[in-house]
Amino acid sequence: MATEWKGKSRGTVLGYRIFIFFIKKLGLPASYFLLYFVALYYCFFSGDSARSIYYYFRKRRKYSTFKSLYSVYKSYFVFGQTIIDKVAISSGLRNRFTYEFDGIERIENLLKKKQGGIMISAHVGNFETAAHFFEDLEDLDSESLISLVTTDAEHANIKSYLESVTSKSKIKFILVKEDMSHIFDIKNALDNGELVCFTGDRYFDGQKTLTANFLGEDTRFPAGPFLLGSRLDVPVLFVYVMKETRKHYHLYARTAEVKKRDAPALLESYLNSVDWILKKYPLQWFNYYNFWNTKENE
Repeated sequence: MATEWKGKSRGTVLGYRIFIFFIKKLGLPASYFLLYFVALYYCFFSGDSARSIYYYFRKRRKYSTFKSLYSVYKSYFVFGQTIIDKVAISSGLRNRFTYEFDGIERIENLLKKKQGGIMISAHVGNFETAAHFFEDLEDLDSESLISLVTTDAEHANIKSYLESVTSKSKIKFILVKEDMSHIFDIKNALDNGELVCFTGDRYFDGQKTLTANFLGEDTRFPAGPFLLGSRLDVPVLFVYVMKETRKHYHLYARTAEVKKRDAPALLESYLNSVDWILKKYPLQWFNYYNFWNTKENE
């Protein structure tokens, strides 16, 4: 079973419509209440997804069998909350949440200097909500200066529906293309003094990868973010946005030490950073597939 992510999110338009109805008509508490049943459904009927996240808790976090099973349920519940929060915040309910900035001055300084920079995040927490809180920062240009490198493989009908009911994010998107032309878009963004954000924990079939040990077992990671970060003369930040309570988020931004043209060293630094954040928030690891490519998950 391949460890590369297939690039598509689970769910249907009907599912999103139901949650958005609950959010707008009945409020966030009702939406969260619905999640108790949705999370339970996924525990029993998500198959490979549930086995993969159970493996993370049982083998990589070394939880007991009972704690691992319960953590699978809690993981689905928290993940559902982050989806609801993302929709709620971008639908005009931003003032219902509080936000804590930890190291945000590192991002501010790069944006003010307009020298360009690379941010590397992971599929943990809820990074997409960050754009809706950057409005609170002083002295920042109103023009979008942050681009997220992503795939357009999410189901088109879900994406279209969400765009119709939510406000436009200040984060721009650079779509990964088979002809590699997105490399020029990334270079142009950096030359224009923008920040370009990657997720460093998922790769796609055909991408160049690097192998490293993460949480006690070797697996592969996309080489691109770490090759660019170690070769281009721009600062590199590790950035995460983590859910702490029902209505409070915590943004972490840390400066990476970069050795010139040493991508494996940057990857190792990144994995140490992800390990650190997961020790604080073990439930917010949202890679629901066979990440370590083990037979136990097949």
